[in-house]
Amino acid sequence: MSLSERVTAMEEYQPWSREASPEPRHRKMSFNPVGTWAPPAFEEPVGAFEVPKWKRILQVLAAALYCLFAAGIVFGYAAIKPVLINEGVYRDRCTLKEIEDNVIVCYEQELRLNFMFTFAAVSTNVVALPVGTILDHYGPRVSGILGSLFIIIGALLFAFAAQLPFDAYIPGYFFLALGGPFIFISSFQLSNTFPQYSGSILALLTGAFDTSSAMFLFYRLTYQATNGSFSTKKFFLGYLIVPAYILLVQVFIMPGTSYKTVGELVRAVEEHPEDEHESDDDIADEGLVQQLRDARRIHRESVISEVTELLGSKDAVQQTKKEEEKKNVSGVWGALHGQTAAQQMKSPWFILITLFTVLQMTRINYFVATIRTQYLYLFGDYDKAVAINNFFDVALPLGGVISVPFIGLVLDNTSTPFCLGLLVTIATMIGVLGVIPNVWCAYANVCLFVIYRPLYYTTVSDYAAKVFGFATFGKVYGLIICLAGLFNFSQSALDAMTHKTFNNNPVPVNVMLLLLALMVGITLVGFVWWKSRTIQRENIQNQAEGATESLMPGAHANGISQTDYGAMANSEERGRKVNGRN
Repeated sequence: MSLSERVTAMEEYQPWSREASPEPRHRKMSFNPVGTWAPPAFEEPVGAFEVPKWKRILQVLAAALYCLFAAGIVFGYAAIKPVLINEGVYRDRCTLKEIEDNVIVCYEQELRLNFMFTFAAVSTNVVALPVGTILDHYGPRVSGILGSLFIIIGALLFAFAAQLPFDAYIPGYFFLALGGPFIFISSFQLSNTFPQYSGSILALLTGAFDTSSAMFLFYRLTYQATNGSFSTKKFFLGYLIVPAYILLVQVFIMPGTSYKTVGELVRAVEEHPEDEHESDDDIADEGLVQQLRDARRIHRESVISEVTELLGSKDAVQQTKKEEEKKNVSGVWGALHGQTAAQQMKSPWFILITLFTVLQMTRINYFVATIRTQYLYLFGDYDKAVAINNFFDVALPLGGVISVPFIGLVLDNTSTPFCLGLLVTIATMIGVLGVIPNVWCAYANVCLFVIYRPLYYTTVSDYAAKVFGFATFGKVYGLIICLAGLFNFSQSALDAMTHKTFNNNPVPVNVMLLLLALMVGITLVGFVWWKSRTIQRENIQNQAEGATESLMPGAHANGISQTDYGAMANSEERGRKVNGRN
C-alpha cells in the first residue's frame, strides 16, 4: 500500500534509462534492490496515449478486482484462525490432558497456527527483494503470471493439506502470501495510465489491497452459516477461480511492459525530432523532402496533443509545482540524496527508522495473530474475546479503506517529524489500551490499530523516498522491510514467553514491546526534527545565494535558468554536505 501510494506519486520526472546519467534528476525510481546487474529483458515502456482509453480503464478495473481478492488475503488470519481450529488443524499436537480437558486451542496448536501466519507475513516482506528485480527486468506481466501461479499452488496445498503426508498448511499459506506482492507491486505502474488521476488510481489499488483481508472474514461467516459443511477444502478449491482470472487477465488484457511515467512522457515531447532532419540534404526530390517534413510535423503535433491531454499540459508544470510544495513541507527532502546506498545505511537516518520499523511490524503482526487469546486472558470471558475478534475482522479492512485518503492529506500537508511523532503517539496509545481489561478500551484499541497500520506502512515508505531518494530506494527500503520481516520470526519466541513464562498473560510482552518502541520512537522523532531544522536553514541559505546569483550577469548562460537546475543543485549540495556530517 504505502509503497505504491507515496513513492509513485512523488516520483521525479525522469527518463527511461536507468544508467544514462548519474545526476539525481536523471534517475528513475526502481523497485530493484540489487541494482542493474542484468539488462532489461523486456521492451521500453509504452506511453498511455498509445493504448485505447477503454483498454486502460479495463486494465485498472481488472487490477483493482484481483487485488481485492488476492493481494493481501493472508492478513485476514485472525478471521480464518477460528475456522482452522474448528477443523482440527494441528489438533494432533495437543497433549492427552489438553484433549481430556477439552481446551478450545492447546499450546502447541496455538504456536503452530501462529507460526504459519508469521512465516507468511515474513515472506511478504522478504519477497519484495526478488519482486523488484523481476519487475524491473521482465515487466509487470511476467510478475503477475508468477503471482497467479504461486496462489494456485498455495490454494491446492491448503485444500488437500488434510490428505497429504506432510504438513502442507504452512507452505500453502506461504504461497498464498508469496503471490500477493507479485500481483500487487506489478499493478503500481497502472497509475500512469491516467497521470492526472494517478493518486486516485493508487488509492483504489491500495484500498483493494487493504480490503482483501476481508476475504477470509466472508469465508468464516459462510462456514458458520453452513455449520461447517463449507469446509476449507471446498473453499480453497473454489478460490482457484481467482488465480485463474489473474492469469487470463495478465495474458489477454494487462500490458506486457510498464506505462511511461510523467517524466518519460515529458521527455518524449522535449526530445521529439524536429520537422527538419540532417538526412533531408541527401534527398534530391524537394517534394519528397516536404512530404517527410509534413509527416514528422503531424506526428510531433499528435504526440504533443495526446501527452497534453494526459497531463493537462505538455511540460507537467502543475504536477511539478505540487510536488515541489510537498517536498518543501516535508522538511527532510533530499537529506541523503546523492549518497551511495552503503553510506546511507551507515547513517542514523537508516538505523533509527529500521529499528522503529522492526519493532512496530513485530507488534502489529503479534497483535493480529493473538488478538483472541489476548482478550480471552484479559476478560476471562470467551464470548467477549470472540466479539472483539469479530469486530477486528470487520474493522481491519474497513479501517484501511477509510483512512487512505486522510493519510495522503496528512503526509502531503505536514512535516515528516510531525508524521513520525503522530505514529509514536498512536502506537503508545495502542500499547496502553491493549493492556487494560476493559471492553471499551478494547474496542478503542482496535479502532486505533486499524487506522495506525496503514498510516505506519505509508509513513515509512514516504520517509524512505524523501530521505534516501529514488536512486537507492529499492536497496534501502527493501532492506528495511526485509530486516523487519525477518525479525518477525521472534514472534514465536514471544508466543512461547507468553504461554510458558507468563502463564498466558500477554501484558508483560506487550509492555516490553511498548517501552522499546517508545524509546526508539522518541529518539527517531528527536533526531529527524533536529536534522529537519538544519536542512531548512540550508534551504534558506541556498535560496538566498540563488537570488543573488540571478542578479549577476551570465545567470542564464547556456540557456539554463535558475528554475531549471535549482532543485537539482540544492539536492546535490545537500548530499555533499551530509556526506561530511553523517
